[in-house]
Amino acid sequence: MEFVVFVLQVVFHKSESEATHLMLSIHHKGKGVAGVFTRDIAETKAAQVNQYAREHEHPLLCEIEASEG
Repeated sequence: MEFVVFVLQVVFHKSESEATHLMLSIHHKGKGVAGVFTRDIAETKAAQVNQYAREHEHPLLCEIEASEG
């Protein structure tokens, strides 16, 4: 859980409080929204998260999906 909070703070620039709240929501619901970005930025951030998770042998997975708006 601490790893996810750290990633949300570093990659998505969330405060510790925001990151903790989002991590708990993700933990209970299985997924959550870390932010809304253009496709290029979203792909870059997802790749950063997934690479960092692999490097630290953590099962965290970050995916992007198109917004409904």
